[in-house]
Amino acid sequence: MSSFESKTSVIAAVTAVAAFTLYTCTRKKQETLEWTLPPWLYKYELSLKDKTFITDEEMMAVAIKISEINVKENSGGPFGCAIFERDLETKKSKLFSVGANRVVPCNNSTLHGEMVAIQTAEKKLKSFSLKNAKEGYEYIMCTSCEPCAMCLGGTFWALPAEMLCAATKSDAEAIGFDEGPVFPESYKALEAAGCKVKKEILQAEGAKVLNDYAKVGAIYQG
Repeated sequence: MSSFESKTSVIAAVTAVAAFTLYTCTRKKQETLEWTLPPWLYKYELSLKDKTFITDEEMMAVAIKISEINVKENSGGPFGCAIFERDLETKKSKLFSVGANRVVPCNNSTLHGEMVAIQTAEKKLKSFSLKNAKEGYEYIMCTSCEPCAMCLGGTFWALPAEMLCAATKSDAEAIGFDEGPVFPESYKALEAAGCKVKKEILQAEGAKVLNDYAKVGAIYQG
């Protein structure tokens, strides 16, 4: 091989490596998915960091408040979720994770309140499941409305110890939302897997947020 051919081969090799590196970096950059929570939600969560929760109603009130503020601030759909960490010995709970619907602001159909709260909780726990994620504790998920098909599936895989719901599927569908294929069998499967389900906790308050949103917000499917 001549000196010229050798230099040409080296240049070609370097160029190929550079091109591959550029492609890899570009691909990685393109695959970085980001979504944000509204600033008010961080402040609200922080305001409750020292509060102890005992009853289902106390915990559900937080999820409903998130849905209410989300509508008021025009930062997403009328759905909120809060996950609590319960001490198995004392039975007292602390707010652990929050989620507000961010579908439209973030152009992401997966960012329902439940999915946001689950993702945030699992990131904090460094676990892909809420079941047996931390010794001596269990996780209670409160959602301002019964979950859609996607969120029910997400709950099945995350498997909190309990799921508490306020407004009903019918309440959401009454204002135009499509909750997808959710059946009684879906809840039976969830409970059989180990997640206790409680419905219609502060149902009237949760439904009011939906009805208030229907007067001012767009009904989207996603």
